Amino acid sequence: MLEHYLNIREIIRKASGESLDPKAYEADMRHLIDTYIEASEPRKVSSFEDMPLLELIVKTGIDKAIVTQLGGLKGNRNAVAETIENNVRSKIIKEHLNDPAYYEKMSALLDEIIAARKAKAIEYEEYLKRIADLVKQVEAGHEDDISEVLKKSPALRALYNNLQNQGGYSEDLAKESDEYVTPHDKVLALALRLDETVKRVRSDDWRGIEPRERVIKKAIHDVLNDVDEVERIFLIIKAQKEY
Repeated sequence: MLEHYLNIREIIRKASGESLDPKAYEADMRHLIDTYIEASEPRKVSSFEDMPLLELIVKTGIDKAIVTQLGGLKGNRNAVAETIENNVRSKIIKEHLNDPAYYEKMSALLDEIIAARKAKAIEYEEYLKRIADLVKQVEAGHEDDISEVLKKSPALRALYNNLQNQGGYSEDLAKESDEYVTPHDKVLALALRLDETVKRVRSDDWRGIEPRERVIKKAIHDVLNDVDEVERIFLIIKAQKEY
């Protein structure tokens, strides 16, 4: 029934001259467009328009990042601060499983900075400096004053950070000779030993396949000799893309 009335409407439109067939004008329209309208390739106005806020802070500095992405909050310092802080918190939560010890430390530092800002214990300029330094560390995944070998390997760095202050490791576990290890850094020696062990025994696509995971756990246990530590460290190892 509906189709019948639609056909009638179309007949009436054509009969009354109200129906326009664009095909008759296609050639003329194409000539007009080619002759009078010029369209160049689209270009980005800013190379930073799609960049995440924290990355922008690292690359351009916090002042420029605020102008670029938070210009609409101009004059509202609290809103600017809260936006940056929320972005930092979100990044910390997202990366926490990769390196729990490090990102818990970053979370504590963020809490300190927020508390100081709210208590007006620091000037706004000092706040921006401190939050920018924190953003740099959160984005990098490490602090500046660590050895080069740790900077190059997020997996090794995660092991190193999460083996700190655990205690209970025997001296023999850290008796590995390595060019990066100092006599006082037994934790780095242990982290290097675990890193090498995992890379040696892992299989392709081992995650979620229990027999393959057990092989890695046994190898870790041979190094740590502690069931609870094996389970804790294994979760960190499982989160590393390098493995």
